[in-house]
Amino acid sequence: MADAVSRAQAILRQFKGDAYAFGFDVLDQIGPFAAMLADRPGSGKKAMFVGPVQFDWFTEYKDRVLGYLTKAGLEVVDVVNGAGPNAPFVDVYRIHAHIMHKRPDVMVVMDSGSSIDAVKAAAVLATLGDIKSELDPYFGVGKVTEVCQLTGRKIMPVLAVMTAASSGAHLTKYSNITDPVKGQKKLIVDEAIIPPKAVFDYSVTVSQPASLTQDGALDGCAHCLEIYYGAKGDIESKTREVAEVGIDLLVSGLSELNRDSESLNARLKLGLGTDLGGYAIMIGGTSGAHLNSFSLVDVLSHGRACALMNPYYTVFFAPAIQEKLRVIGEVYKKHGYIQADLDKLCGRDLGVAVAEGMVQLSKAIGFPTKLTDVSGITRAHITRCLNAAKDPQLEMKLLNMPVPMTAAQVDDYMGPILQAAWEGRFELIKNLG
Repeated sequence: MADAVSRAQAILRQFKGDAYAFGFDVLDQIGPFAAMLADRPGSGKKAMFVGPVQFDWFTEYKDRVLGYLTKAGLEVVDVVNGAGPNAPFVDVYRIHAHIMHKRPDVMVVMDSGSSIDAVKAAAVLATLGDIKSELDPYFGVGKVTEVCQLTGRKIMPVLAVMTAASSGAHLTKYSNITDPVKGQKKLIVDEAIIPPKAVFDYSVTVSQPASLTQDGALDGCAHCLEIYYGAKGDIESKTREVAEVGIDLLVSGLSELNRDSESLNARLKLGLGTDLGGYAIMIGGTSGAHLNSFSLVDVLSHGRACALMNPYYTVFFAPAIQEKLRVIGEVYKKHGYIQADLDKLCGRDLGVAVAEGMVQLSKAIGFPTKLTDVSGITRAHITRCLNAAKDPQLEMKLLNMPVPMTAAQVDDYMGPILQAAWEGRFELIKNLG
Protein backbone atom coordinates (compact mmCIF):
# COMPACT_ATOMS: atom_id res chain seq x y z
CA MET A 1 0.00 0.00 0.00
CA ALA A 2 2.99 2.33 0.49
CA ASP A 3 3.46 2.10 -3.27
CA ALA A 4 -0.15 3.17 -3.86
CA VAL A 5 0.33 6.15 -1.54
CA SER A 6 3.52 7.30 -3.29
CA ARG A 7 1.94 6.79 -6.73
CA ALA A 8 -1.07 8.85 -5.69
CA GLN A 9 1.11 11.66 -4.34
CA ALA A 10 3.10 11.78 -7.57
CA ILE A 11 -0.05 11.92 -9.70
CA LEU A 12 -1.48 14.79 -7.65
CA ARG A 13 1.76 16.79 -7.76
CA GLN A 14 1.83 16.41 -11.52
CA PHE A 15 -1.86 17.41 -11.70
CA LYS A 16 -1.82 20.56 -9.54
CA GLY A 17 1.82 21.49 -9.02
CA ASP A 18 2.38 24.33 -6.55
CA ALA A 19 -1.29 25.36 -6.63
CA TYR A 20 -2.32 22.62 -4.20
CA ALA A 21 -1.12 21.97 -0.63
CA PHE A 22 -2.17 18.49 0.54
CA GLY A 23 -1.19 15.97 3.19
CA PHE A 24 -0.67 16.74 6.87
CA ASP A 25 0.18 20.07 8.58
CA VAL A 26 -0.54 22.21 5.50
CA LEU A 27 -3.23 24.60 6.79
CA ASP A 28 -0.63 27.35 7.23
CA GLN A 29 -0.52 27.65 3.43
CA ILE A 30 -3.95 29.31 3.51
CA GLY A 31 -2.51 32.76 4.25
CA PRO A 32 0.13 32.84 1.49
CA PHE A 33 -2.27 31.33 -1.06
CA ALA A 34 -5.02 33.85 -0.27
CA ALA A 35 -2.54 36.75 -0.42
CA MET A 36 -1.38 35.62 -3.86
CA LEU A 37 -4.95 35.47 -5.15
CA ALA A 38 -5.80 38.91 -3.76
CA ASP A 39 -2.64 40.52 -5.14
CA ARG A 40 -3.84 42.00 -8.43
CA PRO A 41 -4.36 45.53 -9.79
CA GLY A 42 -6.97 47.49 -7.86
CA SER A 43 -7.15 44.95 -5.05
CA GLY A 44 -7.78 46.13 -1.52
CA LYS A 45 -6.59 42.75 -0.22
CA LYS A 46 -9.98 42.02 1.31
CA ALA A 47 -10.99 38.43 2.06
CA MET A 48 -14.37 36.86 2.82
CA PHE A 49 -14.35 33.63 4.83
CA VAL A 50 -17.06 30.98 4.39
CA GLY A 51 -17.41 27.87 6.52
CA PRO A 52 -19.62 25.96 8.98
CA VAL A 53 -19.12 28.70 11.54
CA GLN A 54 -22.29 27.87 13.49
CA PHE A 55 -20.75 24.62 14.79
CA ASP A 56 -18.58 24.48 17.91
CA TRP A 57 -16.23 21.88 16.41
CA PHE A 58 -15.24 24.37 13.71
CA THR A 59 -14.33 27.25 16.03
CA GLU A 60 -10.72 26.12 16.37
CA TYR A 61 -10.28 25.93 12.60
CA LYS A 62 -12.06 29.24 11.98
CA ASP A 63 -9.78 31.03 14.45
CA ARG A 64 -6.69 29.47 12.88
CA VAL A 65 -7.73 30.44 9.36
CA LEU A 66 -8.61 34.02 10.33
CA GLY A 67 -5.20 34.26 11.99
CA TYR A 68 -3.46 33.00 8.85
CA LEU A 69 -5.31 35.53 6.71
CA THR A 70 -4.52 38.44 9.01
CA LYS A 71 -0.87 37.45 9.25
CA ALA A 72 -0.71 37.41 5.43
CA GLY A 73 -1.85 41.05 5.35
CA LEU A 74 -5.48 40.48 4.38
CA GLU A 75 -8.48 42.26 5.84
CA VAL A 76 -11.31 39.81 6.61
CA VAL A 77 -14.43 41.77 5.68
CA ASP A 78 -17.02 39.09 6.47
CA VAL A 79 -17.40 35.63 8.01
CA VAL A 80 -20.28 33.74 6.40
CA ASN A 81 -22.01 30.48 7.20
CA GLY A 82 -21.49 27.75 4.58
CA ALA A 83 -24.05 25.86 2.53
CA GLY A 84 -26.30 23.02 3.57
CA PRO A 85 -25.95 19.50 2.16
CA ASN A 86 -26.06 19.35 -1.65
CA ALA A 87 -25.62 23.14 -1.98
CA PRO A 88 -29.23 24.38 -2.16
CA PHE A 89 -30.00 27.34 -4.45
CA VAL A 90 -30.92 29.49 -1.45
CA ASP A 91 -27.42 29.18 0.03
CA VAL A 92 -25.79 30.18 -3.25
CA TYR A 93 -27.91 33.34 -3.43
CA ARG A 94 -27.30 34.08 0.28
CA ILE A 95 -23.51 33.86 -0.14
CA HIS A 96 -23.78 35.91 -3.33
CA ALA A 97 -25.59 38.65 -1.37
CA HIS A 98 -22.72 38.81 1.12
CA ILE A 99 -20.22 39.14 -1.73
CA MET A 100 -22.14 41.98 -3.34
CA HIS A 101 -22.42 43.89 -0.07
CA LYS A 102 -18.85 43.38 1.16
CA ARG A 103 -16.96 43.30 -2.19
CA PRO A 104 -14.05 41.00 -1.21
CA ASP A 105 -11.07 40.47 -3.49
CA VAL A 106 -10.79 36.78 -2.67
CA MET A 107 -13.17 34.14 -1.31
CA VAL A 108 -11.76 31.66 1.21
CA VAL A 109 -14.06 28.70 1.83
CA MET A 110 -13.21 25.96 4.31
CA ASP A 111 -15.81 23.21 4.36
CA SER A 112 -16.92 20.08 2.57
CA GLY A 113 -17.87 19.92 -1.10
CA SER A 114 -21.33 21.46 -0.79
CA SER A 115 -20.05 24.80 0.52
CA ILE A 116 -17.20 24.84 -1.96
CA ASP A 117 -19.66 24.23 -4.81
CA ALA A 118 -21.95 26.96 -3.49
CA VAL A 119 -19.08 29.47 -3.28
CA LYS A 120 -17.97 28.61 -6.81
CA ALA A 121 -21.50 29.28 -8.08
CA ALA A 122 -21.83 32.47 -6.01
CA ALA A 123 -18.52 33.70 -7.46
CA VAL A 124 -19.96 33.18 -10.96
CA LEU A 125 -22.99 35.31 -10.12
CA ALA A 126 -20.85 37.97 -8.43
CA THR A 127 -18.70 38.24 -11.57
CA LEU A 128 -21.33 37.85 -14.29
CA GLY A 129 -24.65 38.54 -12.59
CA ASP A 130 -25.19 41.81 -14.42
CA ILE A 131 -25.14 39.83 -17.68
CA LYS A 132 -27.22 36.81 -16.59
CA SER A 133 -28.54 37.32 -13.09
CA GLU A 134 -29.75 33.78 -12.25
CA LEU A 135 -27.93 30.46 -12.05
CA ASP A 136 -29.93 28.48 -14.58
CA PRO A 137 -28.20 29.83 -17.73
CA TYR A 138 -24.85 28.64 -16.37
CA PHE A 139 -25.84 24.98 -15.91
CA GLY A 140 -24.31 22.64 -18.48
CA VAL A 141 -20.86 22.55 -20.07
CA GLY A 142 -18.82 25.69 -20.76
CA LYS A 143 -21.62 28.22 -20.26
CA VAL A 144 -19.60 30.32 -17.80
CA THR A 145 -16.61 30.46 -20.15
CA GLU A 146 -18.85 31.64 -22.99
CA VAL A 147 -19.92 34.70 -20.99
CA CYS A 148 -16.38 35.32 -19.70
CA GLN A 149 -15.08 35.38 -23.26
CA LEU A 150 -17.81 37.80 -24.37
CA THR A 151 -17.11 40.19 -21.48
CA GLY A 152 -13.34 39.76 -21.04
CA ARG A 153 -13.85 38.94 -17.34
CA LYS A 154 -12.40 36.28 -15.04
CA ILE A 155 -14.36 34.69 -12.20
CA MET A 156 -13.40 36.15 -8.82
CA PRO A 157 -10.76 33.94 -7.18
CA VAL A 158 -11.72 31.21 -4.71
CA LEU A 159 -9.30 29.54 -2.31
CA ALA A 160 -10.91 26.16 -1.56
CA VAL A 161 -9.94 24.47 1.70
CA MET A 162 -11.44 20.98 1.86
CA THR A 163 -12.45 19.35 5.14
CA ALA A 164 -13.96 16.05 3.94
CA ALA A 165 -12.50 13.29 1.77
CA SER A 166 -15.28 13.30 -0.79
CA SER A 167 -16.22 15.12 -3.97
CA GLY A 168 -12.94 16.72 -5.02
CA ALA A 169 -14.80 20.04 -5.30
CA HIS A 170 -11.64 21.92 -4.29
CA LEU A 171 -9.82 20.66 -7.40
CA THR A 172 -12.41 20.55 -10.14
CA LYS A 173 -14.49 22.36 -12.75
CA TYR A 174 -17.77 21.15 -11.26
CA SER A 175 -20.38 22.87 -9.12
CA ASN A 176 -23.38 20.75 -8.09
CA ILE A 177 -26.35 22.87 -7.00
CA THR A 178 -29.74 21.59 -5.82
CA ASP A 179 -33.30 22.81 -6.26
CA PRO A 180 -34.88 21.38 -3.06
CA VAL A 181 -38.42 22.14 -4.27
CA LYS A 182 -38.00 19.90 -7.32
CA GLY A 183 -35.65 17.50 -5.51
CA GLN A 184 -33.25 17.80 -8.45
CA LYS A 185 -29.54 18.55 -8.60
CA LYS A 186 -28.01 20.42 -11.56
CA LEU A 187 -24.44 20.88 -12.64
CA ILE A 188 -22.11 23.64 -13.81
CA VAL A 189 -19.15 22.11 -15.69
CA ASP A 190 -16.60 24.75 -16.59
CA GLU A 191 -12.84 25.30 -16.48
CA ALA A 192 -13.52 28.92 -15.47
CA ILE A 193 -14.69 27.89 -11.98
CA ILE A 194 -11.71 25.74 -10.97
CA PRO A 195 -10.34 27.16 -7.68
CA PRO A 196 -6.90 28.57 -8.60
CA LYS A 197 -5.50 27.51 -5.21
CA ALA A 198 -6.55 24.70 -2.88
CA VAL A 199 -5.57 23.23 0.49
CA PHE A 200 -6.52 19.88 2.04
CA ASP A 201 -5.06 18.84 5.38
CA TYR A 202 -6.19 15.22 5.65
CA SER A 203 -6.03 15.26 9.45
CA VAL A 204 -9.00 17.66 9.50
CA THR A 205 -11.23 14.83 8.25
CA VAL A 206 -11.06 13.24 11.71
CA SER A 207 -13.49 15.99 12.76
CA GLN A 208 -16.11 14.72 10.29
CA PRO A 209 -18.74 12.05 11.12
CA ALA A 210 -17.83 8.54 10.00
CA SER A 211 -20.96 8.38 7.83
CA LEU A 212 -19.86 11.48 5.90
CA THR A 213 -16.40 9.99 5.41
CA GLN A 214 -17.91 6.75 4.08
CA ASP A 215 -20.17 8.71 1.71
CA GLY A 216 -17.22 10.70 0.44
CA ALA A 217 -15.02 7.66 -0.06
CA LEU A 218 -17.60 5.94 -2.23
CA ASP A 219 -18.19 9.15 -4.16
CA GLY A 220 -14.45 9.08 -4.87
CA CYS A 221 -14.74 5.43 -5.94
CA ALA A 222 -17.57 6.39 -8.28
CA HIS A 223 -15.47 9.17 -9.84
CA CYS A 224 -12.55 6.82 -10.51
CA LEU A 225 -14.80 4.00 -11.70
CA GLU A 226 -17.13 5.93 -14.00
CA ILE A 227 -14.35 7.88 -15.69
CA TYR A 228 -12.33 4.71 -16.31
CA TYR A 229 -15.38 2.85 -17.62
CA GLY A 230 -16.04 5.58 -20.19
CA ALA A 231 -12.43 6.39 -21.13
CA LYS A 232 -11.34 5.93 -24.72
CA GLY A 233 -8.25 6.67 -26.80
CA ASP A 234 -5.38 8.67 -25.34
CA ILE A 235 -6.84 9.01 -21.84
CA GLU A 236 -7.54 5.33 -21.24
CA SER A 237 -4.12 4.41 -19.81
CA LYS A 238 -4.08 7.51 -17.61
CA THR A 239 -7.54 6.79 -16.20
CA ARG A 240 -6.59 3.16 -15.60
CA GLU A 241 -3.78 4.21 -13.25
CA VAL A 242 -5.99 6.73 -11.48
CA ALA A 243 -8.80 4.19 -11.04
CA GLU A 244 -6.56 1.32 -10.00
CA VAL A 245 -4.61 3.34 -7.43
CA GLY A 246 -7.58 5.42 -6.25
CA ILE A 247 -9.99 2.54 -5.69
CA ASP A 248 -7.25 0.48 -4.02
CA LEU A 249 -6.63 3.31 -1.53
CA LEU A 250 -10.32 3.94 -0.94
CA VAL A 251 -11.36 0.33 -0.37
CA SER A 252 -8.38 -0.22 1.92
CA GLY A 253 -9.01 3.07 3.73
CA LEU A 254 -12.68 2.25 4.31
CA SER A 255 -11.76 -1.13 5.81
CA GLU A 256 -9.21 0.50 8.11
CA LEU A 257 -11.65 3.26 9.06
CA ASN A 258 -14.13 0.62 10.24
CA ARG A 259 -11.50 -0.66 12.64
CA ASP A 260 -10.27 2.74 13.86
CA SER A 261 -12.22 5.91 13.01
CA GLU A 262 -9.30 8.14 14.03
CA SER A 263 -6.57 6.33 12.11
CA LEU A 264 -4.43 8.91 10.33
CA ASN A 265 -3.23 6.22 7.96
CA ALA A 266 -6.83 5.60 6.89
CA ARG A 267 -7.34 9.35 6.53
CA LEU A 268 -4.28 9.58 4.31
CA LYS A 269 -5.57 6.81 2.05
CA LEU A 270 -9.07 8.28 1.85
CA GLY A 271 -7.78 11.79 1.23
CA LEU A 272 -5.47 10.69 -1.56
CA GLY A 273 -8.09 8.36 -3.04
CA THR A 274 -10.81 11.00 -3.20
CA ASP A 275 -8.32 13.54 -4.57
CA LEU A 276 -7.56 11.05 -7.35
CA GLY A 277 -11.31 10.90 -7.91
CA GLY A 278 -11.22 14.68 -8.34
CA TYR A 279 -8.38 14.32 -10.84
CA ALA A 280 -10.39 11.66 -12.69
CA ILE A 281 -13.35 13.96 -13.27
CA MET A 282 -10.99 16.55 -14.74
CA ILE A 283 -9.88 13.98 -17.31
CA GLY A 284 -13.28 12.57 -18.24
CA GLY A 285 -16.92 12.66 -17.19
CA THR A 286 -19.11 10.63 -14.86
CA SER A 287 -22.14 8.84 -16.22
CA GLY A 288 -25.19 6.82 -15.21
CA ALA A 289 -24.88 6.46 -11.43
CA HIS A 290 -24.03 10.14 -10.99
CA LEU A 291 -26.91 11.14 -13.24
CA ASN A 292 -29.40 9.10 -11.20
CA SER A 293 -27.97 10.38 -7.91
CA PHE A 294 -29.03 13.90 -8.87
CA SER A 295 -32.68 12.76 -8.76
CA LEU A 296 -32.36 10.89 -5.45
CA VAL A 297 -30.97 13.85 -3.56
CA ASP A 298 -33.94 14.09 -1.16
CA VAL A 299 -33.66 10.47 0.04
CA LEU A 300 -29.99 9.49 -0.39
CA SER A 301 -26.66 11.18 0.15
CA HIS A 302 -24.63 11.47 -3.04
CA GLY A 303 -22.02 8.86 -2.12
CA ARG A 304 -24.64 6.31 -1.11
CA ALA A 305 -26.64 6.91 -4.30
CA CYS A 306 -23.58 6.38 -6.50
CA ALA A 307 -22.49 3.31 -4.52
CA LEU A 308 -25.96 1.84 -4.85
CA MET A 309 -26.34 2.44 -8.60
CA ASN A 310 -22.86 1.65 -9.92
CA PRO A 311 -23.12 -2.15 -9.56
CA TYR A 312 -26.23 -2.12 -11.78
CA TYR A 313 -24.56 0.05 -14.41
CA THR A 314 -21.53 -2.25 -14.23
CA VAL A 315 -23.72 -5.15 -15.40
CA PHE A 316 -25.26 -2.96 -18.11
CA PHE A 317 -21.85 -1.86 -19.42
CA ALA A 318 -20.13 -5.25 -18.96
CA PRO A 319 -19.97 -6.54 -22.57
CA ALA A 320 -18.26 -3.30 -23.67
CA ILE A 321 -15.68 -2.99 -20.85
CA GLN A 322 -14.42 -6.50 -20.10
CA GLU A 323 -10.72 -5.65 -19.72
CA LYS A 324 -11.55 -2.70 -17.49
CA LEU A 325 -13.71 -4.96 -15.33
CA ARG A 326 -10.76 -7.32 -14.86
CA VAL A 327 -8.63 -4.41 -13.61
CA ILE A 328 -11.30 -3.15 -11.20
CA GLY A 329 -12.34 -6.65 -10.18
CA GLU A 330 -8.80 -7.53 -9.12
CA VAL A 331 -8.79 -4.57 -6.71
CA TYR A 332 -11.98 -5.76 -5.00
CA LYS A 333 -10.69 -9.34 -5.03
CA LYS A 334 -7.42 -8.23 -3.40
CA HIS A 335 -9.40 -6.83 -0.48
CA GLY A 336 -11.58 -9.93 -0.10
CA TYR A 337 -14.84 -8.72 -1.65
CA ILE A 338 -14.76 -11.06 -4.69
CA GLN A 339 -14.17 -14.80 -4.42
CA ALA A 340 -14.79 -15.79 -8.05
CA ASP A 341 -11.99 -16.59 -10.50
CA LEU A 342 -12.35 -13.58 -12.80
CA ASP A 343 -10.09 -15.12 -15.45
CA LYS A 344 -12.77 -17.75 -16.11
CA LEU A 345 -15.55 -15.21 -16.63
CA CYS A 346 -16.43 -12.92 -19.51
CA GLY A 347 -19.18 -10.61 -20.73
CA ARG A 348 -22.19 -10.14 -18.53
CA ASP A 349 -21.08 -12.88 -16.10
CA LEU A 350 -17.87 -10.95 -15.44
CA GLY A 351 -19.91 -7.79 -14.87
CA VAL A 352 -22.13 -9.55 -12.35
CA ALA A 353 -19.11 -10.86 -10.42
CA VAL A 354 -17.55 -7.39 -10.17
CA ALA A 355 -20.91 -5.84 -9.29
CA GLU A 356 -21.39 -8.35 -6.50
CA GLY A 357 -17.98 -7.35 -5.11
CA MET A 358 -19.14 -3.73 -4.98
CA VAL A 359 -22.33 -4.82 -3.25
CA GLN A 360 -20.31 -6.74 -0.64
CA LEU A 361 -18.29 -3.62 0.18
CA SER A 362 -21.49 -1.60 0.61
CA LYS A 363 -22.93 -4.27 2.90
CA ALA A 364 -19.73 -4.31 4.95
CA ILE A 365 -20.10 -0.61 5.78
CA GLY A 366 -23.89 -0.67 6.18
CA PHE A 367 -24.84 1.07 2.93
CA PRO A 368 -28.08 0.21 1.10
CA THR A 369 -27.68 -2.08 -1.91
CA LYS A 370 -31.12 -1.72 -3.50
CA LEU A 371 -33.51 1.22 -3.73
CA THR A 372 -36.21 -0.40 -1.61
CA ASP A 373 -33.70 -0.35 1.30
CA VAL A 374 -33.91 3.46 1.26
CA SER A 375 -36.25 5.23 3.64
CA GLY A 376 -38.66 7.59 1.87
CA ILE A 377 -38.07 6.21 -1.63
CA THR A 378 -41.08 6.04 -3.94
CA ARG A 379 -41.78 5.06 -7.53
CA ALA A 380 -41.92 8.79 -8.23
CA HIS A 381 -38.14 8.82 -7.81
CA ILE A 382 -37.80 6.36 -10.68
CA THR A 383 -39.90 8.66 -12.86
CA ARG A 384 -37.78 11.62 -11.78
CA CYS A 385 -34.58 9.75 -12.71
CA LEU A 386 -35.93 8.93 -16.17
CA ASN A 387 -37.15 12.47 -16.80
CA ALA A 388 -33.84 14.00 -15.67
CA ALA A 389 -31.94 11.70 -18.02
CA LYS A 390 -33.79 13.34 -20.91
CA ASP A 391 -32.88 16.89 -19.79
CA PRO A 392 -30.50 18.47 -22.35
CA GLN A 393 -28.54 20.14 -19.50
CA LEU A 394 -27.59 16.65 -18.21
CA GLU A 395 -27.07 15.02 -21.61
CA MET A 396 -23.30 14.80 -21.02
CA LYS A 397 -23.91 11.98 -18.53
CA LEU A 398 -25.61 9.82 -21.16
CA LEU A 399 -22.86 10.51 -23.67
CA ASN A 400 -20.11 9.71 -21.14
CA MET A 401 -21.33 6.13 -20.77
CA PRO A 402 -19.17 3.38 -22.31
CA VAL A 403 -22.44 2.30 -23.92
CA PRO A 404 -23.83 5.73 -24.93
CA MET A 405 -27.56 6.14 -24.61
CA THR A 406 -29.83 8.65 -26.32
CA ALA A 407 -32.76 10.34 -24.62
CA ALA A 408 -35.06 8.22 -26.82
CA GLN A 409 -33.51 5.03 -25.36
CA VAL A 410 -33.77 6.05 -21.69
CA ASP A 411 -37.10 4.37 -20.93
CA ASP A 412 -36.16 1.11 -22.70
CA TYR A 413 -32.72 0.67 -21.15
CA MET A 414 -32.30 2.93 -18.11
CA GLY A 415 -35.79 1.93 -16.99
CA PRO A 416 -34.76 -1.74 -16.47
CA ILE A 417 -31.52 -0.65 -14.74
CA LEU A 418 -33.55 1.36 -12.24
CA GLN A 419 -36.03 -1.49 -11.81
CA ALA A 420 -33.14 -3.88 -11.15
CA ALA A 421 -31.80 -1.44 -8.55
CA TRP A 422 -35.29 -1.17 -7.05
CA GLU A 423 -35.52 -4.94 -6.53
CA GLY A 424 -31.82 -5.82 -6.19
CA ARG A 425 -31.98 -8.16 -9.21
CA PHE A 426 -29.24 -7.93 -11.82
CA GLU A 427 -31.14 -10.28 -14.17
CA LEU A 428 -33.67 -7.51 -14.96
CA ILE A 429 -31.00 -5.41 -16.76
CA LYS A 430 -31.15 -5.36 -20.57
CA ASN A 431 -27.84 -4.89 -22.38
CA LEU A 432 -27.74 -2.45 -25.30
CA GLY A 433 -26.09 -3.50 -28.55
